[in-house]
Amino acid sequence: MTTGTTAGAEHGSVCHRLTAATRHLDPPLAALDVAALHRNAADLVRRAGGRPIRVASKSVRCRWVLDELMVEDGFSGVMAYSLAEALWLARSGMRDVLIGYPTVDRAALAQLLADPALRAAITLMVDDPAQLTLIASVAGWPGATEVPVRLCLDVDASLRIGRLHLGVRRSPLREPEQAAALVRAAHSAGGFEVVGVMFYEAQIAGLPDRSPAVRLVKRRSAAELVRRRAAVVSAVQAAGARLSLVNSGGTGSLEISAADPVVTEVTAGSGLYAPTLFDGYRAFQPDPALFFALPVVRRPAPRIVTAFGGGYVASGPASRSRLPSPVLAGLKLLGTEGAGEVQTPLKGPAARDVAVGDRVWLRHAKAGELLERFDSVHLVAGSEVVDEVPSYRGEGQNFG
Repeated sequence: MTTGTTAGAEHGSVCHRLTAATRHLDPPLAALDVAALHRNAADLVRRAGGRPIRVASKSVRCRWVLDELMVEDGFSGVMAYSLAEALWLARSGMRDVLIGYPTVDRAALAQLLADPALRAAITLMVDDPAQLTLIASVAGWPGATEVPVRLCLDVDASLRIGRLHLGVRRSPLREPEQAAALVRAAHSAGGFEVVGVMFYEAQIAGLPDRSPAVRLVKRRSAAELVRRRAAVVSAVQAAGARLSLVNSGGTGSLEISAADPVVTEVTAGSGLYAPTLFDGYRAFQPDPALFFALPVVRRPAPRIVTAFGGGYVASGPASRSRLPSPVLAGLKLLGTEGAGEVQTPLKGPAARDVAVGDRVWLRHAKAGELLERFDSVHLVAGSEVVDEVPSYRGEGQNFG
């Protein structure tokens, strides 16, 4: 397949290199550029400014990548997205797993409560006394335990201006006294130990910063959060919490979060793969590292080719920003069809040079979600596939 005269040299080079590396494989397939992954990892460490980075596993969903990062300087621990996943990772040797969301999985809680080694490795996320009650009901508490259940408080990090709420709807905890009250409730129940607090400022980390209005909101939000975060940390410590972690940030806000002296660690994950949702940031420019290929199966018109499969639409608000994007300049999705369950039409001048049996390369809108579609990832170095490693799905794991 040739790139066509309208294709940018960079895009064409990536397509040719990936095609050369995987020519012996039939698509659909996923490919990870190992050099780009490590460049992105190094840039995240630089941006974190000395703060250790906890890897968000939901944005990775591949144990090979998690293991690869845990031996690199600057990375420490994993933020899992479910307790079942955390149990699996801890049993696989991961010694520091913070769960990013509350859990009501009673079967998984029973496994955690029955094993002191797992309780020592895993920290649960809570933001409501009702969650403590549920955990205690599974355990048969109230009562003390030799190895307490480690807890981290999820504190709302959104920006509120009057009745305007800017950020995600997560925790009901916001003010210092609310957080302190939950610490007291946990310690009064027995069997719990509050070891951390987390603040995820999605309105800073998750929005491209090209707009002056967005940049203004980010600055205002960061300033408000610095004041409130310090007050929350002080309050929970006064309530008896012995904190070993104050977690904040995401790929889009590492510098801002790491600059706060109260923060002990930051979280990142999406920046490792660099999906399309991170193309609009000015503060950093990660290298796209994770791609997928689809086979072209027909040509319904001179400027249209149709690929098999491809309906890998990302989570979040339903919009074009959640659709995958062709890597090759001169190709785009049809507005009337988008990315289809079993076929994806692509149009543009570059389609003239794409034949039946060729492959087209695309990028997903979000990071780890793509790997819910593939059992394995082909590791590419230069123009060669150097290994094939399983995704979570390929290891038979599905955590929702």
